[in-house]
Amino acid sequence: MPSKILDGKALAQLAETDIKNQVSELLKKEITPTLATILVGVDPASATYVKMKQNACARLGMNSIAVELDKKTTTEELLATIQKLNDDEKVHGILLQHPVPSQINERECFDAIDVEKDVDGVTCLGFGQMTMGEEAYGSCTPAGIMRMLEHYKIEISGKHAVVIGRSPILGKPMAMMLLNKNATVTICHSRTKNLEDHIKNAEIVVGAVGVPRLIQKDWIKADAVVIDAGYHPAEKCGDIDLQGIEGIASAHTPVPGGVGPMTINTLLLNTLLAAQKKI
Repeated sequence: MPSKILDGKALAQLAETDIKNQVSELLKKEITPTLATILVGVDPASATYVKMKQNACARLGMNSIAVELDKKTTTEELLATIQKLNDDEKVHGILLQHPVPSQINERECFDAIDVEKDVDGVTCLGFGQMTMGEEAYGSCTPAGIMRMLEHYKIEISGKHAVVIGRSPILGKPMAMMLLNKNATVTICHSRTKNLEDHIKNAEIVVGAVGVPRLIQKDWIKADAVVIDAGYHPAEKCGDIDLQGIEGIASAHTPVPGGVGPMTINTLLLNTLLAAQKKI
């Protein structure tokens, strides 16, 4: 049987219809879901990502506030900007675009975001609450992956999942979300020895390491579920060699069109949920 395609683009479009309807109901109550985006400096890729998020807000009837700061901005100046947005009752979600210039303490600034407005799931408090099974906005990429697995009825409980990557906004929260759904989870990273052996035992593989085609097709176990969370525009590929994966995996995400669309969609969903709490 050919591998099931976990089509994130199609799912995101389906979810947008539902989100748009819920936004319309909020607008009747004179509540406009509002996402504030903070961009520090002039990194072209970051600017593109922020613009995509703003366009998505507009498409669904949500409001976005674009805050653009000079590349020489200090930690203290950025913290003051975040606090202003925390205090603004009309702002429901705050997104600080990663990465910020090197002179800024990014972690301190992430953690300054009010957890109730942490719709991108980047604060330590939000991560801790999510890990402990409390109500929280999970980091958008892994949360989007979990929504995709649920939609396509991919069984997680009791499965051996291997997450390759340990970043605070992808690998670590991905592992915890899978664990909370009763998977047995192995986390691999740049210092892992015998990476191939770990992956060959995985029933669910999540590539989240940021290296083009690091994970080879012949490392994938027959009938495994393959999630590629990487995207490398220059190479037009992800972290996993997906050429011919259809004959090996039971299900897989395409690149592009798999994980990426669900990341932005989850950000919009979280902003909607934050606004609904104001009713």
